[in-house]
Amino acid sequence: MKIVMLSGSIVGSKTKTAMLKAMEMFSRAYPEHEAVLLDLAEYTLEFSDGRNYMEYEGDTKYVTETIMAADALIIGTPIFQASIPATLKNIFDLLPVNAFRDKVVGTVVTAGSAKHFLIVEQQLKPILAYMKAHIVPTYVFIEEKDFLRKEIVNDDILFRLERLVEDTVLTVEAFDTIRMKQDEKYDF
Repeated sequence: MKIVMLSGSIVGSKTKTAMLKAMEMFSRAYPEHEAVLLDLAEYTLEFSDGRNYMEYEGDTKYVTETIMAADALIIGTPIFQASIPATLKNIFDLLPVNAFRDKVVGTVVTAGSAKHFLIVEQQLKPILAYMKAHIVPTYVFIEEKDFLRKEIVNDDILFRLERLVEDTVLTVEAFDTIRMKQDEKYDF
């Protein structure tokens, strides 16, 4: 299994801190699987102009092809001005409509206000569903008060982050089993 941890912002440190912790948890619990952290702050990405993602070059090509090759993603996003950042939306725009078909997607959200949990439900989940993702129903919502000096200090958040990693892996395995059973119905 290949999983991509996507830190969907080019500013701030909280989302990257959460994604690094998720990466650490995944690597410790599932060393037999491959994990890649894509921190959008480390790449220079072109704006989507409608081309096929394979026609881009450089960082844009690397990021989109890495996402397309993944079995699962955990997408981390901050909430800015009651919305996901443009850098994350650009990733979605660079990919094809069915980019997440047969992929499991979990989410981690960092926000300054408890009211921003609605953004996941009203913006992010509909985009992921439109792109055919199998969405892990629960997500990890982390507020500013849960961080101290670029560390997550709330034990409940750490527990839920660990559970999200586990749920993502288990969901991939469940859908693999379902697909295998469906494929067995056909004799080719």
